[in-house]
Amino acid sequence: MSKLTFPPSFVWGAASSAYQVEGGAAEGGRAPSIWDTFTHTPGKIIDGSSGDVACDHYHRYAEDVAIMAAMGVQAYRFSISWSRVQPLGQGAWNEEGFAFYSRLLDALEAQGIAAHLTLYHWDLPQALEEQGGWRVRATARHFAAYAAEVARRFGHRAATIATHNEPWCTANLGHGVGQFAPGEANPAVAVQVSHHLLLSHGWAMQAMRELGVKAQLGIVLNQWISDPASASAADRAAADFEWARSVAWFMDPIFKGRYPELALQKLDTSLLSIHENDFIAIRQPIDFLGVNYYFRHFASTETPPRRPEGALGFTDMGWEIYPQGLTELLLRLQAEYPLPPLWITENGMANADRLQEGQVHDQARIEYVQLHLQALQTAMQAGVDVRGYFYWSLMDNFEWNSGYAKRFGLVYVDYATQKRTLKDSAYWYRGLIAEQS
Repeated sequence: MSKLTFPPSFVWGAASSAYQVEGGAAEGGRAPSIWDTFTHTPGKIIDGSSGDVACDHYHRYAEDVAIMAAMGVQAYRFSISWSRVQPLGQGAWNEEGFAFYSRLLDALEAQGIAAHLTLYHWDLPQALEEQGGWRVRATARHFAAYAAEVARRFGHRAATIATHNEPWCTANLGHGVGQFAPGEANPAVAVQVSHHLLLSHGWAMQAMRELGVKAQLGIVLNQWISDPASASAADRAAADFEWARSVAWFMDPIFKGRYPELALQKLDTSLLSIHENDFIAIRQPIDFLGVNYYFRHFASTETPPRRPEGALGFTDMGWEIYPQGLTELLLRLQAEYPLPPLWITENGMANADRLQEGQVHDQARIEYVQLHLQALQTAMQAGVDVRGYFYWSLMDNFEWNSGYAKRFGLVYVDYATQKRTLKDSAYWYRGLIAEQS
């Protein structure tokens, strides 16, 4: 493995999201989100759990910031719970909710850790869902108002503000197949939802820009390359379609002001309603693009689908470990779009971690990160402007429909006691940051 050498200005961080770590689900004036409703619906979560308590970050944030400081982490990416600061998704603001995030920002500032905010990490206020949720344009307007209020209060205290995290998941997993909240399985609705998510991004960008906030503004997208499983024409066509429906579907509107023609031809667009000037709003200039990378897509039209060989193995999520895909992705993005600076806003692995005599030996995770940083370094040497890397996740947490069965963290969490234990990977990451800084 070649030596890792990153610029001194490169930022090293760790990431989390509100519903996955905060807990305090019914405290401080917070109202339910769609994930509260979804997790309390029998059969939706593999282990029957919820984020009611999660990692209790709502009460233990000071301890968690101290852990980050001890690790040498320079930046913390976290999301705001919309229903904690605006319980109904419109109307009155909840000052107790904003006070929590202000205390968290105080703690980060005291340790010199930069705050990178995400406005939406999938937890729509349930009250808005009951009025149509992301299926209706009104939600995009409410989101823009919410974005402006967060930016007004915290825009001078954050390094970056991202509108959305992985809108692909909200649209497709939440509305296309029903795997995530709100649990709808209608591909045509997913297409319409994706448009309203992009529209909300554009309107939020406009609203925050008008405030003249100091923070850099952008969006975070989960992305992957798609490789044909064979040389067959069918597999090559499937790979092209996957890129169009997943990556280009979100990148083209933001950077080109249109949807990709191949995706429009093949997706169910029967409910897609695009109004005049929608693309003008969506195509707002962004200061940064966040890229979340975990795996490649392997396009097979065989029955059953051919699986990749997985030369480097698979994570505990069953995802192929394919670091070179990160290099290929970044180079393709650079070739096809006029990119702003990039951040790797998520990258990491679920591992079957075990606490043994007070320690967690997760060498596989260390090797995973090393390989992906090497792939990132190769892309940067080829001219891709990447400003920082956030490991997902800071600590083990509620992993959506997998519940607490999957552990991504650098920090092990005993959910029964809430005791935090730094894994070997946390100590390795601390050493890497010290070496590179």
